[in-house]
Amino acid sequence: MKILSLHCDYIKFKPLKKALKKVEELSEKQKKGQEVKECLVILTAVEKTDSKNSVNSYFKEIKDIATQVKVKNIVIYPYAHLSKNLSSPDVAVNVMKEAEKILNKNFKVVRAPFGYYKEFELKVKGHPLSELSREINIQGVEDDKKYDSKQLLREISKAKLDTSKLKENDHRIIGRQMDLFSFNEAAPGMVFWHNNGLIIRDELINFSKEILRKENYELISTPEIMDKKLWIVSGHWDKYKENNFVTEYEKRKFLVKPMNCPGGMLVYRTNIKSYRDLPLRVGEFGTVHRQELSGVLAGLFRVIQFIQDDAHVFCTEDQLENEINALIDLIGYFYDKFNLKYRIELSTRPKIRIGLDKIWDKSEKILERVLKKKKITFKLNKGDGAFYGPKIDFHVKDSLNREWQVGTIQLDFSMPERFDLEYIDKDNKRKRPVMLHRAIYGSLERFIGILIEHYNGRFPTWLAPTQVRVLSFTDKNKKYAEKIIKKIKEIPNIRLDSDLRSTTVSAKVKDAELNRIPYILVVGDREEKSNSVAIRTRGNKKIENVKLDKFIKGLKVEISSRK
Repeated sequence: MKILSLHCDYIKFKPLKKALKKVEELSEKQKKGQEVKECLVILTAVEKTDSKNSVNSYFKEIKDIATQVKVKNIVIYPYAHLSKNLSSPDVAVNVMKEAEKILNKNFKVVRAPFGYYKEFELKVKGHPLSELSREINIQGVEDDKKYDSKQLLREISKAKLDTSKLKENDHRIIGRQMDLFSFNEAAPGMVFWHNNGLIIRDELINFSKEILRKENYELISTPEIMDKKLWIVSGHWDKYKENNFVTEYEKRKFLVKPMNCPGGMLVYRTNIKSYRDLPLRVGEFGTVHRQELSGVLAGLFRVIQFIQDDAHVFCTEDQLENEINALIDLIGYFYDKFNLKYRIELSTRPKIRIGLDKIWDKSEKILERVLKKKKITFKLNKGDGAFYGPKIDFHVKDSLNREWQVGTIQLDFSMPERFDLEYIDKDNKRKRPVMLHRAIYGSLERFIGILIEHYNGRFPTWLAPTQVRVLSFTDKNKKYAEKIIKKIKEIPNIRLDSDLRSTTVSAKVKDAELNRIPYILVVGDREEKSNSVAIRTRGNKKIENVKLDKFIKGLKVEISSRK
């Protein structure tokens, strides 16, 4: 059984039509739809290994979550999309009816109709426990089939992308056309980067590192697996326990890191800091893992393993406003570089948090003051701050006008306290630094997904996997084409390929267009005589004849300046 629990202000749902031939009949009230307020919505997928024996475990999980978020209203909502291993409808409806009966002893329960297509609307609260996914397994119930190696290979390779409901510029379609990445059941929710996609990822990281070094950041890398004790100190062990990957080594529990922050604080603690060292800006491109149910995974937009471009700024209280200002400007510079529109939210204290209220009061006032001084329009997002501090969130719009929270600036007085971070002040006394967490790309995978759709795969030349392709008009132009290739390859790190096949130019151009190559150079007799190239620029059907030296000079400038 798989469940996704959502702590909601409300849920409204209404059955539209039957999805199965044999379904439970509905009352007139049920047909009109229902609304439940202040509730815990349990999206539920009953699987083949489930039976009525699963109900007690189901009840315990729901009771545990409901107790933590303090709700009395439970909505059981059948949701098949969470699993690919569904039970029969008869088993599923019996399990849910039994669960409703047991839950009614402790809660007020509403069960959404089973076997109907339904429309639903809900508003999820903003706190760390508002969205939790869990998998319920009954001990002793195992799939005991025996597989040979060919069968196992078929099992992990069976997933196919259904493109029937996707837009033409969906990043999953373009990613396949351009050979950027793939997914495989061997590692659900984890990206297999192909050569072309890895180029884009690495170029984004290199661009960011170049800017960070100019802004006096130090760059670090911390382990992906660290002792449970560290995560208890940070609070992540309890706050995100249902989304953590836990492993063991020599009878010690370890966590595959869901966040980079605790590792960064251990680096800070390795030597004594002076006030002269502050502000200390430390960046990390760290790989993190967070458990998600398979039904909510969505290409690059929602994954289990991803890279976060985290940075942590350690400073004094007097330095805070300047550092926050600089971070806002830095994040804006990045988004402007990609022509991405964005808006800003100020997210305040969640219900479940650490730290004293007076610290939260001070933190929220600092962030609000900075935004107002900079005359930035922002929306107040009450209750959606991190559990350790309020934050400024940057929401980017994609090509379909969907919004994604990408960048963030989080003000944190609590973690330095929990990790006992110190610096020696000018009066030779030990003092506590303040900490700013920040991300610009956020999840690099999600950011790349946004860019793929934003550019429709036609990346700026500096980001494009292949920047130039040389095409020969006929076989007799191959020698001149090879001469052109040799000359262009003199540009450092240029990504160039060629198509010298004995086929039509239109076929070669079509292939190059499918790969969204910025510059397609066609060379024929006329170009050979004039020592020039016929250029077709990204997506433009117009062909321009340019001297080779002029083209190379312009290309160098375009790539080096990242236009």
